[in-house]
This record gives sequence, C-alpha cells and structure tokens, in this order.
Amino acid sequence: MTESLTGVARNGWYVRGVSDRTLPVNLVQATVAFALRQGWDVGAMLERVGFSPLLLAEGKARVTERQLVRLLRELWAETGDELLGVGSAPLPRGSFRLLLYAVLGGGDLGTALERQQGFIKAFPALPVDVVRGPQETSIVIRLGDPESDPDQLLALTGLMASHRVIAWGIRQRFPLLRVELPVAEVTHARTVEQLFGAPLVLGAAPAIVFASALLARPLMRTEQEIDEFVARAPRDLLTLPRYDVSTSDRVRRIIEPALRSGDWPSAEDAARRLSVSPQTLRRRLSDEGTSFREVSDEVRRDAAVVSLVAGKESVADLAARLGFSEPSAFTRAFRRWTGSTPGAYRSPDPRHD
Repeated sequence: MTESLTGVARNGWYVRGVSDRTLPVNLVQATVAFALRQGWDVGAMLERVGFSPLLLAEGKARVTERQLVRLLRELWAETGDELLGVGSAPLPRGSFRLLLYAVLGGGDLGTALERQQGFIKAFPALPVDVVRGPQETSIVIRLGDPESDPDQLLALTGLMASHRVIAWGIRQRFPLLRVELPVAEVTHARTVEQLFGAPLVLGAAPAIVFASALLARPLMRTEQEIDEFVARAPRDLLTLPRYDVSTSDRVRRIIEPALRSGDWPSAEDAARRLSVSPQTLRRRLSDEGTSFREVSDEVRRDAAVVSLVAGKESVADLAARLGFSEPSAFTRAFRRWTGSTPGAYRSPDPRHD
C-alpha cells in the first residue's frame, strides 16, 4: 500500500489512504529552472529522484509527491540552506525546527505569530511579516530581489510552509481567503490555486490571507510531534489540508479500493453508496467542475504514475489492475491523461521505489 494525499479526518488532520495523488509538472519545472540558474547539475538531480528530463517539456505531465520531496531535499543538500539559496541570507539547516519550538509554546495562534515576529529578528534570512487586521490576517513573504525568483519558487514555498504549519499547529483544516503574488501573470496559476485551494490575486506582495478569527485557535502540538513533523519535511508542506469533504473526494474514496480489489464501481454504484440519485451525483460533481469519469480517470492516472515510477509492476499487470482489457487500451488512456507513453515514466534506477 502506498501513501496518499487522501484519507479521512482524524484528530483534526488528514490521514493517508490507499493511493498517491500526483502533482502538476509545473512545480518541477520551476525547481529545475531555479537549479539551472545556479549552475547545478540538474540532470544528475533528476536521475537521482527518478524523473525523466523529457517530461519537463510536456505540460500535462505529473510528478509523484515522493519525487518532488526528493528533489527539494536534493536542493537542500546542495545549498545547506533551508531557503534554497534564494533568500537575502542563508538559513542554516535546523532553523525551521528551532523556530517551531520557539513559537509553539504560545497558547494560541495569535500569540505564536507574535512570538514568530520576535524570533525572526534572530533569523534575518526569514523574509516573513504578519499583518493583522480586524477581519483579515496576512502572512507576507518579503522578497529582496524578485528578479532572482521569477518563477516565484521561494514565495510559493514560504507561503505553502506557512499555510501547512498553521493548519498542523492548530489541528484544523482552515480555508484561505486568497493567495497573493506580485507578478502580472503566472503561467501556472491553476497549479497555485490547486496547491492552496484558494483564489489567486496578482499584483500584490506574496501573501496568504485568512480570517482573523482563526488567531484565537489554541495550539495543540507536543515536542515529539514537532520532531516528527520536521523529520517528514517537506512532505507535509506539500500536502493540501482538507477543509471539508467534497463530493469528488467522496467519490474518489469509493473508487480507490478498486485499485486493490479490481471491482470498479459505476456512477450508479457511487450514487447508491452516497444515498443520492445518479442525477444528483452528476449535478454535484458538475458544480465542482468535474464528473464521475474524470474522478475515476484521476484515480487511475495517479495510480499508474506511481506504479510506473516505482517500476515493480509490468505494464500488462498494471493495465489489468486498472481495469483495462488490454495494455494498448491503457497506453492510449495514459497518453491522453499525461501526454506521454508509460515508458516515459519508467525509472532507470531500481532504487526509486
């Protein structure tokens, strides 16, 4: 069983389920562009994480969560800097852990953010401000030279970290009002919205904005949990906390067990499981901008990418497990989903499991 970005709520956090979700290739493209500007051996990095450079040119390509985590860890190792070398000054490894220890001693989120502003004076490389208002509070990333980060990698990394750490610290999946970026346009705007689950506003300082009422939420993490959270980094910083359970998420959880059983449910089966009519299910999914077939295809696509990267299953066996009558039908579907053949995702390095 592989780890997943899906699951059920437990103790205010999201528990992982039966399959990995993949992420858009835009994140890898931005990371690779940054590494190229630094003059690093990008080809060697991608080989070590099991990602084919040929997929960088394919806009529909996907990357597994594990591959992206490995790639970011490669950058950390290369720079010895938790800001990946694009901050105004280096942030030594271990600083993130120390800051969590410092701020999570406060009683609530508001106190923690006040503490953070005080402790940041000891970490001048951390470009973070907190702007509190009666209705809205913003976490703002101060960029010294936006030209050094044209893909907004530092800004997005900092904003994702802030969002995920807050949700983890208060054990509550909270919605953002919006995400702000300083550029006039973002080629991967849809990816940004998917990462944060919030609308994107351009032309403002990089920030996440949430309701100030959240500041009263108590902090609920122990020192052991801090150590575990840091040890998993950056995995949990890439995971979108769930705020509610959408119809598409419920349908996905009905479909996912078929990855093991091979008993693929129909739309009518899913409607019956959800105690609604097929017409109501179609309408609710349409309201969320999707359909039963699209959700089913996403489950199969993500499972296929994860399996191909791991390299432990033949294409024929994978096709059969995903409910295809023959490998050629699976290959056609995979090309439609990702723009590439299954072979493009095969890792040449057996260590990538």
